[in-house]
Amino acid sequence: MIWRKINMMLAAFSLLLLPVLQGCAIQVTFDGASIPENVNTASVQLFENRAAYVNPVLSQTFTEGLKDRIINGSRLTLADGTGDVDFSGEITGYDTEPLAIQADAVSTETRLTVRINVRYENFKDPEKSWESSFSAYRDFPSEQNITAIEGELVAEIVEELTENIFNKAFADW
Repeated sequence: MIWRKINMMLAAFSLLLLPVLQGCAIQVTFDGASIPENVNTASVQLFENRAAYVNPVLSQTFTEGLKDRIINGSRLTLADGTGDVDFSGEITGYDTEPLAIQADAVSTETRLTVRINVRYENFKDPEKSWESSFSAYRDFPSEQNITAIEGELVAEIVEELTENIFNKAFADW
């Protein structure tokens, strides 16, 4: 009986709150993104690979990963030219380094790190524009050949980087 009253009260409260939320100028999505109503399109420029060591597919993989994150995580559509918000930048680092060096000077783990410099331009609200560096890494056993696992490591790193960039742009993190 009490649960029925609580459910009825929640339903009534939701009906009262709905018109208020519809009048807001910001759309909130279920993944935490808050995108102003006047922002409808996004563009992602090709992130050129300027790292000392160049993974030949990283530029395209990262650029497409960021586009996918925006499409799947928001109501925004991708613009053919420049959108209401624009992402550009470059890959500045793609490095491996030994970790956990033992007494015999042999490394048991290796770390793959990717660094990206991102410029975010918000043409609807220029004060929200920014430039920032992001990095992510994955560790793997040193006895593994990186070429055998590089694709999987890069996919995980790109997913983390695009999530962090999306959150900084649209979730004010």
